[in-house]
Amino acid sequence: MLSRTEVNQLLAQHGLAPRRDLGQNFVVDPNTVRRIARLAGVGPGDHVLEIGPGLGSLTLALAETGAHVRAVEVDRGVVPVLRQITARHPLVEVIEADAMQLDWPAALADHPTWFLVANLPYNVATPLICDLLDGVPAIARMLVMVQREAADRLCAAPRSPAYGAVSVKVSYWATARIAGTVPASVFVPRPNVESALAEINRRDAPATAADRDRLFHLVRTAFGQRRKMLRRSLAGIVPTEVFEAAGIDAQRRPEELDVAEWGALTDALVARVPTVPDHAHR
Repeated sequence: MLSRTEVNQLLAQHGLAPRRDLGQNFVVDPNTVRRIARLAGVGPGDHVLEIGPGLGSLTLALAETGAHVRAVEVDRGVVPVLRQITARHPLVEVIEADAMQLDWPAALADHPTWFLVANLPYNVATPLICDLLDGVPAIARMLVMVQREAADRLCAAPRSPAYGAVSVKVSYWATARIAGTVPASVFVPRPNVESALAEINRRDAPATAADRDRLFHLVRTAFGQRRKMLRRSLAGIVPTEVFEAAGIDAQRRPEELDVAEWGALTDALVARVPTVPDHAHR
């Protein structure tokens, strides 16, 4: 684990500085990374994916558990330092790559089940989590440190202020909860916001068998006008009789529907309107 002094020394020795364009905030509190590793519940025989390891403080804590750790880092200036720091740990593998561009099925093909444990860069956290849920079923569980506001959206329940399209996406694929908070004081540089740990556990099967593309088209459209009633935000897409067939009051607002109700509405729409314009799949 790396202390604040050690992180600052490493940055100075190698002529590095946290990059704002990559959303870098390095954890400098050993107790915090040990806590994350403990909450992750990983150990010998487990395969852990870490995205954005930076200088490796959390990487070292994960290595302590005896798990295999694959750390993906995009910053080519940091990668040699990370490899040096983790060189004594044979179960740690460092890959220089952009997590937003990586071929994940190929990168994780050597083991069927992975756990994502990471301090994710704020600027890519939400789209990256959504992409991994959509396209990388090998990742069975995530424990990610993100901006508190983002964690609230990822884990939000219906009828809560943070509930939105991202919340429905997560609920479709997984169950989620806030596993803890992390103060700004444990980072270098210190962010202006509090962080939180979001625990996301993939379901054995999606929460609804409804057509996925059409479901999320409805969700995106409705939440694009979240304060309007569904009969208005989905006007021209969902006929009145579809709401009736789904057993959903068209005067409700999008944040009131859970993922099962979105599935029921989608099924009723597909039964009434079997095909949909191409733009609905975007």
